[in-house]
Amino acid sequence: MQKVTKYITLNDGNKIPSVGFGTWQTPDGDVAEEAVLTALQAGYRHIDTAKIYGNEVSVGRALKKSGIPREEIFLTTKLWNTEHTYEKAKQSIHDQLEQLDVDYFDLYLIHWPNPVDYREDWAKSNADSWRAMEEAVAEGKIKSIGVSNFHPHHLDALLKTAKIKPAINQVYLNPSDQQPELVDYFRKHDIHLEAYSPLGTGKIFDIEELKELATKYNKSVAQLAIRWSLQHGFIPLPKSVTPERIIANLEVYDFEITEADMAVIDAQKGKSGEARNPDELQF
Repeated sequence: MQKVTKYITLNDGNKIPSVGFGTWQTPDGDVAEEAVLTALQAGYRHIDTAKIYGNEVSVGRALKKSGIPREEIFLTTKLWNTEHTYEKAKQSIHDQLEQLDVDYFDLYLIHWPNPVDYREDWAKSNADSWRAMEEAVAEGKIKSIGVSNFHPHHLDALLKTAKIKPAINQVYLNPSDQQPELVDYFRKHDIHLEAYSPLGTGKIFDIEELKELATKYNKSVAQLAIRWSLQHGFIPLPKSVTPERIIANLEVYDFEITEADMAVIDAQKGKSGEARNPDELQF
């Protein structure tokens, strides 16, 4: 088993493990608890959850049960779409700290930039939520703050009032959708990209070119895709509830994909899903 030993320094000086463990669609209860516990035992030190996932209590139990000191675990959660006011964001941060049974979050994100409930004035609602998050940083409840699913125009609006620049933008990134313009824009602002769904929507495992390359490197398609993400400078967040796959998804530091093969993987756009437009979602 390989433990995450490579860390990335964010624009606020805090360090984040280069691979995280995602918990989206992982059911609350024993399934989530055991998956996170297995991940921590396998060497992951970066756990990603969210209020809307409904599994924060189970994630928190796994953190405690692991016996790993809190300061060695990088914990991320997110503000949900119904809470985009200053007061609601403050309350949500308080409630989520209790749900996860921790004293602070390492990273807290605005989950979506333009929720349907606040579509008439999404920029103000993000600014108000961000102000609550900045106060939580000052109070020691959060170490780093960031965003998720933001496009350049969402960032531009937020930066008009933000006192703290986002450290992260967590977006849909994998060989099927690399969002190059978005990635380039956020990198120019010194904001790191986290890749959720780094294995696509499952269809990635049926792409012949990836299967051939995985065989060439004596790796799985999943390991190939995660390694591709790392070599592009993304922070991938693979998820699984199967112990063998949880362990295998971290075994990505012992090989390197050649430049020519990276180009082959880059050419798989659209073959296993693409990012959704945050300005058009109905939630």
